[in-house]
Amino acid sequence: MEVRSENIQARCDKVPAQVIPRTRLQGWFVRVCSSILLWTCLVQLVAVGKLWHSHLFTGLTNRVSWVIRPPVHVEEAVQSPPPLLPARNYESKGFLRVSCNGGLNQMRAAICDMVVVARLLNLTLIVPELDKTSFWADPSDFEDIFDVRHFIDSLRDEVKIVKRVPKRFSRKYGHEAFQMPPVSWSNEKYYLEQILPLFNKYKVVHFNRTDSRLANNGIPLDLQRLRCHVNFQGLKFTPEIETLGHKLVQILQRMGPFVALHLRYEMDMLAFSGCTHGCSQEEAEELKQLRYAFPWWREKEIVSEERRQQGLCPLTPEEAALILQALGFDNETQIYIASGEIYGGENRLASLKAAFPRIVKKETLLQPAKLQQFQNHSSQMAALDFMVSIASNTFIPTYDGNLAKVVEGHRRYLGFRKSILLDRRKLVQLLDLHQNGTLSWNEFEAAVRQAHEKRMGQPTRRRVVPDKPKEEDYFYAKPQECLCEETSCDDLLGPRNSNKLL
Repeated sequence: MEVRSENIQARCDKVPAQVIPRTRLQGWFVRVCSSILLWTCLVQLVAVGKLWHSHLFTGLTNRVSWVIRPPVHVEEAVQSPPPLLPARNYESKGFLRVSCNGGLNQMRAAICDMVVVARLLNLTLIVPELDKTSFWADPSDFEDIFDVRHFIDSLRDEVKIVKRVPKRFSRKYGHEAFQMPPVSWSNEKYYLEQILPLFNKYKVVHFNRTDSRLANNGIPLDLQRLRCHVNFQGLKFTPEIETLGHKLVQILQRMGPFVALHLRYEMDMLAFSGCTHGCSQEEAEELKQLRYAFPWWREKEIVSEERRQQGLCPLTPEEAALILQALGFDNETQIYIASGEIYGGENRLASLKAAFPRIVKKETLLQPAKLQQFQNHSSQMAALDFMVSIASNTFIPTYDGNLAKVVEGHRRYLGFRKSILLDRRKLVQLLDLHQNGTLSWNEFEAAVRQAHEKRMGQPTRRRVVPDKPKEEDYFYAKPQECLCEETSCDDLLGPRNSNKLL
């Protein structure tokens, strides 16, 4: 009897040990499910709040963000990418393949133009191919320089962009794309009437040259603004380039205000322009031989001094030093040299460094290991100079090449930042007069400053030269349609700023 009682008691003792854990488990399960449900609802409310931007949901979003994580410093906050715009719905008339030519900034402008052409003709654009055969022989592909995913996504509401031509239109399947260079400086009518029918026939058209294939003027306002949208928002450098470029800017800014001097005194520039002022006879012959080595360069025999007097040569480092001093920059000015290798090396920079000891370059600001991955990739190195030039307190190009023009326009877009655009034709005259003793330093200084009072990047309209598009102001240097919201920019640019030549 005692044994039986003990067994019953033992069974009774076991009941609570089984029931109690099960009850706790059920309670814990209910709390977890409730928490998941609650957080799901909150996340949905946050998403809806961001989508509709209502004041009610904005307040709720802020409160939820506070609950999820504590506030952080603005500079430390990682901004989430904006929601993608709805893709534009249209029937594609064909595939536009383009091979850009030239240096980084020439290709950059061409890419913007090709997006506009694709939008105008309702085409699908293939991610552009970059020049690998020019003087610089840079093997970089588009995705080595630009963020290709951002490029495609940021323009999806304007034009469809894909990475490659569909297989059914590849050579493997016997399809051959029609190749051609479009006519330079062409307008909307040319592309609609002469180019669009080619897509109806071939489906894939390959533009094998893209520089200056769209007119500066006479283009509809919405297409002009699309050029800007691609340039200022769509073309973003890769994270690696962006990170190193920002690092360069931060180093410079910690040392104080700085001037970005685009010193275009490089071997290719001197050879192809025929500018040998200040060079030895041996150097002049070397540059001439380089010009002859490139059959696509039409001009072979060039009279250097004639070209210089026309203002068509970059300033030499020695000339640049005198001009900077005349403009009021002293020996404490920090100057960043935005360029490739200077022809003549460090010896050629001696006069400039003597006048401005605080001269720096990316190679002196960064450890060699930081630049190693960009070596032998001139376009990637140029991208770093582009970023620094945009961020500089003052930008001064010694030649109005593609980087100078594109940076000038970008700085206008960012609020008309100071860019001193040198009048080389006038400066050459003044330099020669000063150096032969005709002009004293004070007279030379006053004349240089007076010549550039209205050449500081102020608001101004593009110069239009009917039937002479090469003599017009470049769209990307003065993108006036993108600098104000209204159709008429008279309040900003002023009706008297029109430089149209009749």
